[in-house]
Amino acid sequence: MYSVIVVPPPHESTGGHLGQLKIADGERLAFGRAAADDGLTIAHEGVPRVAGEITAHRNFWLLSNHSEDQTYVVENPEGAGEHIKVAPGRMEAPVPFEFARVVLPAAGDLLTFDVWAPRHTFASIARHTLAGDLTTPAFTLDRTKRYFAVLTALCEPRLRGEPHAPLPAVEDLTERLRPVWPTVSRSAVYWNIDYLSVKLRLRPGPDTAEPGHRVNGKKELLVSLALRFDLVREDDLAVLTPAASEVVR
Repeated sequence: MYSVIVVPPPHESTGGHLGQLKIADGERLAFGRAAADDGLTIAHEGVPRVAGEITAHRNFWLLSNHSEDQTYVVENPEGAGEHIKVAPGRMEAPVPFEFARVVLPAAGDLLTFDVWAPRHTFASIARHTLAGDLTTPAFTLDRTKRYFAVLTALCEPRLRGEPHAPLPAVEDLTERLRPVWPTVSRSAVYWNIDYLSVKLRLRPGPDTAEPGHRVNGKKELLVSLALRFDLVREDDLAVLTPAASEVVR
């Protein structure tokens, strides 16, 4: 059974295949400017003749970088900036993403192709009949509160597939939140950003803060933490859309 699907970039050759390339557990697929007949040919002068190799391994895959001097990047298109780097000469680096985009630097261009590993499996996380105290949550966020709407609006540009998008200014956040929070103001947004910084332990609370101590780049820290640990997901963007006769409390 096929466990990995490689989706070539538009207009590129896939050897003797048409469209997607499917490889089963243990099979290998070479890619490069002069790939084998059954490999993925990427016709660009900046791509090595044999640039690398993909190996299917159960429900994930391995990437080998045969370049002498170029690092390859594997992005998670659903991860709002999540990625791994595969250094030149690195063999069989494991890639955990279910949907991935391989980025190859090539003479000033960034070439990409996609790799899908759709057979990912998950175990149940139910406690069943385990006795004892419940585990204390790492982060406690109430998705019905205004601070969560502020955090979601902060993360929105990167959640929408722009991992390097600049973060919205407070004025932009205020306008973005107005449909679900009609009385929002710049000072209220500032207050919620400060509150989130304390709640998520990015800065000390007012009772323990050292005099003169301040944390710069609060918005960037908040977004980085929220996206890294999936505190805000794409589904949460719904909190920025007003329901009929309802706003965020």
